[in-house]
Amino acid sequence: MTASRARERLIEYARLMRLDRPIGILLLLWPTLWALWIAGQGRPDPLVLAVFVAGVVLMRSAGCVINDFADRHFDPHVARTRDRPIAAGRVSPREALILFAVLCLLAFGLVLLMNRLTILLSFVAVVLAVVYPFTKRITHLPQVVLGAAFGWAIPMAFAAQTGELPRIAWLLFVVNILWSVAYDTLYAMVDREDDLKIGVKSTAILFGEADRLVVGVLQLLVLLGLSLVGSLAGLGDFYAIGLLVAALLALYQQYLIRDRDPRRCFEAFLNNNWFGAAVFAGIALDYLARGA
Repeated sequence: MTASRARERLIEYARLMRLDRPIGILLLLWPTLWALWIAGQGRPDPLVLAVFVAGVVLMRSAGCVINDFADRHFDPHVARTRDRPIAAGRVSPREALILFAVLCLLAFGLVLLMNRLTILLSFVAVVLAVVYPFTKRITHLPQVVLGAAFGWAIPMAFAAQTGELPRIAWLLFVVNILWSVAYDTLYAMVDREDDLKIGVKSTAILFGEADRLVVGVLQLLVLLGLSLVGSLAGLGDFYAIGLLVAALLALYQQYLIRDRDPRRCFEAFLNNNWFGAAVFAGIALDYLARGA
């Protein structure tokens, strides 16, 4: 294989892993950082932090690969996805499965640096990553499975940092599922018409005309859950400011989706990066202010 050919293949693999669209990495990274900072009381172990940040990139990439493999017969029929590498025929399904396996093995190699509990939990992470793409065919709630897959790093982070799985870890896990359902419903609203035609199920289809209301209720529950997390963790004023900013961002997202315009719905979905960042900033500044 020539150097130019090898470069072309690497570019296609990078696109398959969505490295050119880092929003998924960020939405997975923020709750992971929430958990690491709370578990480490503002001082997460540097090795644990490095492993989890790298693991987020690897597992989100693996998730994108297996998602596109599972959707290879659907993506060509959706305007937004028809140019994805597998759908467009630039990467074969076999190549995708090999890439998925390599990414999972690399992530597992990192997990082996952690304690036994974290290693055991990592097997659940792989199962969730594999199962999620196929749930779109059998349930209107694939976003719940996505939330569990994206949020599983939370109990793993507590396990790696403390060797335990306290109640606050599971509360944060549930909060992340609610947040994931909210923002991924916004994402699904973009493709709702295409999904109805090809038979893909989603919460956007399930909620129908109540979609904006349900997303708003979920956002409210997320903020209430995060308030309880802050209370259990003993977080103070800076965290409260972070939640206030997050609440304002949630209101802005409601404004964006007021007409259900697909472009605005996608913009609202992307805005959740700032929601996650605001919560993390509140956590980090609160511990910093206390001289953690």
